[in-house]
Amino acid sequence: MLQAPEITPEVIEADRVYQEMGITDEEFSTIKKILGRLPNFTEVGIFSVMWSEHCSYKTSKPLLKKFPTKAPHVLQGPGEGAGVVDIGDGQAVVFKIESHNHPSAVEPYQGAATGVGGIIRDVFSMGARPIASLNSLRFGNLTNGRVKYLFDEIVHGIAGYGNCVGVPTVGGEIQFDDSYQGNPLVNAMCVGLIDQKDMQKGLAAGIGNTVLYVGSKTGRDGIHGATFASEDLTEDSESKRSSVQVGDPFMEKLLIEACLEVIHSDALVGMQDMGAAGLTSSASEMASKAGTGMEMNLDLIPQREENMTAYEMMLSESQERMLLVVQKGREKEIQDVFAKYDLEAVAVGHVTDDKQFRLLHKGEVVTDIPVDSLAEDAPVYYKPSAVPSYFEEFQAMTEYLPTVMDHADTLKSLLQQPTIASKEYVYDQYDSMVQANTVFAPGSSAAVVRVNGYDKALAMTTDCNSRYIYLDPETGGKIAVAEAARNIICSGAKPLALTDGLNFGNPDKPENFWQMEKSVEGMSEASLALNTPVISGNVSLYNESNGQSIFPTPVVGMVGLHASLADITPSFFQHIGDMIYVIGETKPEFGGSELQNLLEKRYFGKAPSIDLAVEATRQMQILTAIQSDLVASAHDLAEGGLGVALAESLFTDQQLGCEVNVTEDATAALFSETQSRFLLSVKPEHQAAFEATIADAHLLGYVTDTSRLVVHHNNEALIDESVTQLQSLWKGAIPCLLKSKA
Repeated sequence: MLQAPEITPEVIEADRVYQEMGITDEEFSTIKKILGRLPNFTEVGIFSVMWSEHCSYKTSKPLLKKFPTKAPHVLQGPGEGAGVVDIGDGQAVVFKIESHNHPSAVEPYQGAATGVGGIIRDVFSMGARPIASLNSLRFGNLTNGRVKYLFDEIVHGIAGYGNCVGVPTVGGEIQFDDSYQGNPLVNAMCVGLIDQKDMQKGLAAGIGNTVLYVGSKTGRDGIHGATFASEDLTEDSESKRSSVQVGDPFMEKLLIEACLEVIHSDALVGMQDMGAAGLTSSASEMASKAGTGMEMNLDLIPQREENMTAYEMMLSESQERMLLVVQKGREKEIQDVFAKYDLEAVAVGHVTDDKQFRLLHKGEVVTDIPVDSLAEDAPVYYKPSAVPSYFEEFQAMTEYLPTVMDHADTLKSLLQQPTIASKEYVYDQYDSMVQANTVFAPGSSAAVVRVNGYDKALAMTTDCNSRYIYLDPETGGKIAVAEAARNIICSGAKPLALTDGLNFGNPDKPENFWQMEKSVEGMSEASLALNTPVISGNVSLYNESNGQSIFPTPVVGMVGLHASLADITPSFFQHIGDMIYVIGETKPEFGGSELQNLLEKRYFGKAPSIDLAVEATRQMQILTAIQSDLVASAHDLAEGGLGVALAESLFTDQQLGCEVNVTEDATAALFSETQSRFLLSVKPEHQAAFEATIADAHLLGYVTDTSRLVVHHNNEALIDESVTQLQSLWKGAIPCLLKSKA
C-alpha cells in the first residue's frame, strides 16, 4: 500500500499518484485551486474518497433532483442518515436502502454482513430503534460454481450479522440472470421506529462543542472502500480484499442500545455513523451541514493496530463506529451512558467557526481543507446520454407471442425458475421473529411488523424487475414503483414513501447513463402518481465485470401503514368456497417475462405497458375493499402471471385447491405479465359489495377442498395438478440447483 511519508506533494503531482486513488487530472487541478497549494498525501486520500461516486453522487446528483421528495407526511427527506415519515400518534418510521455490491463480489460473507450493519447504523443514528431488515439480491446462473459460492456466502453473511444483532430479517427479493454472473448485487434495507421528539440529525453545531468517537477501534480494514465501490470489477479486484470491512454484530448491538439511550440527553447535539469513507465522511459532512468547521487530533483516535498513519486512520472503514457532537462541558454525561455498555466515548476534537476541516497528527497539521469542498461543493458531472441500439431494435419488433403446447408442464417449469421458485432455503436462515412483532415474515406479498402498543402495523417490501428495465428503462422504472406499492396494498396497508437503491453499470458509457436517466424519470413519474415520495436512497455505479454491465437495477424499498391491525391481509387463499377474482384486463404481454426466458433463454421486445392513472385508481379501490373487510386474500400478479399467482396462493398448510375458468387465449391468460393486476379471494356473501367497490373485477372461479389446481379454458380442462406436487417442485428448485455439480 502507498505510504504517506515517502510521497511528497511534489511527487504526487509529478508522478500523478492521485490517479491511483481515482482522481482525474482536472480534479487535481481543482484541488490545487481550492487549497492554494499542492495537497499532501493524506489530503489527496481524503478528496479521493469524498469525491468518489459512492460519497459525492457526482454523476447521479443531477438525476436525483428529479425525484419528488416532499409531502405533508415526510418529516425528513434525502440528506440525512435515513428518511423519516409521520405515522401518527407522535411516531415516525425511519428507513433507507444501501448497497454493498463490490465488497460482496470479492469477500461475500463480510461484504454482505457489513452491508446489513451499515444500514442499521444509518437508522439508529437518526434516533430510531431498528425493527426490521430486508434485502434485494441479484446473482448469476446458479448452475455456476462461483455463483453458488457467492449465493451461499452472501446469504450466510446477511443471516450471521442480522441474527446476532437482534433485528429481524423480514423480507426481500432475489433474482437471477447471467448479467450478474461476476457482479452480484447486495442491497440491504433497514426500517426503524421513533418518537418524533427523539429525532436526531448529523450536525456538528455549536462552536467549541466536543467531538466524541464511540465504538470499535480503528484498524486498516476497508481503506479506500468508497473508492473501490466506484470502480468496475475486474480480475484484479480479488486483490482488493483489504477494501472490505469486517463486522462485529455484538458491538453493534451495544451501540444500538447505548445510542438510543443517549438521544434522551439534551447534551447530545448531533450523531452520525462512520460509513463509507469512515471518519472522513462523518466528520466533514456533519460540519458542512451545520455550516461549521471541525478540528480533530488523530493521536486521540482509538487504534486497533500500531503505527497507523493519518491517511490510514481517515480512510479506514472499520465498522461499528459512531461520531457524536456534544455540548462542551457535558462530555461526562454522555461518556457515562456509553460506559454502562462497556463502550468508550473518546473526545477527539471540537467544532470550529472557520469552516475548515483540520487534522493534527504527532504535533503537526496534516490536513487543512475547506469543509464544504468535501461535501456540498464536490464536483458534479453532466454525462452524455445515448439511446442504446438494442432499445431501438426492441421497440421496432412485433409483439412476441409464444407458443405453449402443454400449459401444465409450462407452469411446473416456471415454478422451478430460480427467480420464481421458493426462497425458503434463504429465509429459513434468517431470524425473522426476534422482537416478536413480525406478523408476516418472508414469503408474503409484503412483510408486516406490528407497532407495539398500538392498533397499527407497518408493511414493507423491496421490488425491481430488472428485465423490464433493461428492455425499457422508463417503463420499467414506473413498474418497479408500482409493483412495490401493489405488494403493500395487497397486505392491507397504504403506501407511504420509498427509498431507492440505484444499481447501474459504468456511467461513462452514454448508453448506461441513458438507462439510469430514463429509469429515474419513470420512477419519479410513478412516485408522483402513487403519492410515494422518495425519502432516502443510494447509488451504486460501475457494476460491471470485465467490461460487461449488469442489467439496470433500480431497487424500490417501500413502507406502508396499516391504519388498523384488522386490515392486515394474507396473500394466500383462506376459505373453501371463496370466490376468486382477477382484477384488471389481461393483454398478451411477454417481453421480459419469465415465460420468454424459459422458452427463448433471453429477453427481447417491448416491456409490458403501464397506465399510472389506472394503477393509482385500482390500488385505492382494492385498499378500500380490504378496509371494508370485503377481501379474504390479495396477491399481485407479477413474474409468471396468473398461473404462478394461483399456485403461490395455494402454497400453505391448509391443503386448499382452486378451480378456475379462463376464456381468452390460454397462454396469455395464464402467463402474460400485464401490469396493474391482482388476484383476490372474496367470501360469497361479500360479492355484491365487492363488485360495487372495484371496477374491472373478473370472476375466475372458487377455492376448493381438493388440494388440486384446476384450470379450464372455455370450460375444457387445461390444467389439473396436485398442489402438493407443484409445491414440492417450487420448494425444491433452488436446493436442487445448489446441490448439482457445476
